[in-house]
Amino acid sequence: MTDENPERDGDNPRWRVGILLFPDVELLDFCGPLEVFTVAARFIEDQALRLEACTIAQTDGPLTTRAGLKVLPDYTTADHPKIDVLVVPGGMGTRREVENAALIAWIARVASSAELTASVCTGAFLLARAGLLGTRDVTTHWASLDRLAESHPEVTVRREVRWVDTGDIVTSAGISAGIDMSLHLVARLLGDEIARKTARQMEYHWQDADHLSER
Repeated sequence: MTDENPERDGDNPRWRVGILLFPDVELLDFCGPLEVFTVAARFIEDQALRLEACTIAQTDGPLTTRAGLKVLPDYTTADHPKIDVLVVPGGMGTRREVENAALIAWIARVASSAELTASVCTGAFLLARAGLLGTRDVTTHWASLDRLAESHPEVTVRREVRWVDTGDIVTSAGISAGIDMSLHLVARLLGDEIARKTARQMEYHWQDADHLSER
């Protein structure tokens, strides 16, 4: 266990990961991290430590991902439990959601009390609109790097990296890079061994070298 400070449920420290969903979200942007965190939870041997992951959307009805798959969120933005790690995915839906004032306010509010906030792909645009990036180093999908730099000149856009860790904010490049970033977050929260076991169980080649960390 690292020096992070998980929420305590009674006497049990627990990391609860909340993954945001919205219409036209990129499928692997949220399914990849969800798989990482749920697989990692299987390898926790310390009975006092738990890791949980859930999905959250503005409404409780089915929503359609960019791939056409319909999914149901576990919670809504009005009824979810406390979130320790917030993951904001990307996809074409982010182009609409950046104008969704209620959702942007929710992201800012949840991030203010979370230990970590992370984005996958163009989810970085939602973090930027929520005022969470400041002048940090960030990354996003390769096809949106210039757009991010132009729309948010205050940030430093990093290219040719899978993820950027600036402490309480972590951003990743597109789609499959969210898996690499999530394994990195597992390593931060639960240790390198569990992260390596998770990658092996998933039969995934964890690209943990191509990143920028300012921690």
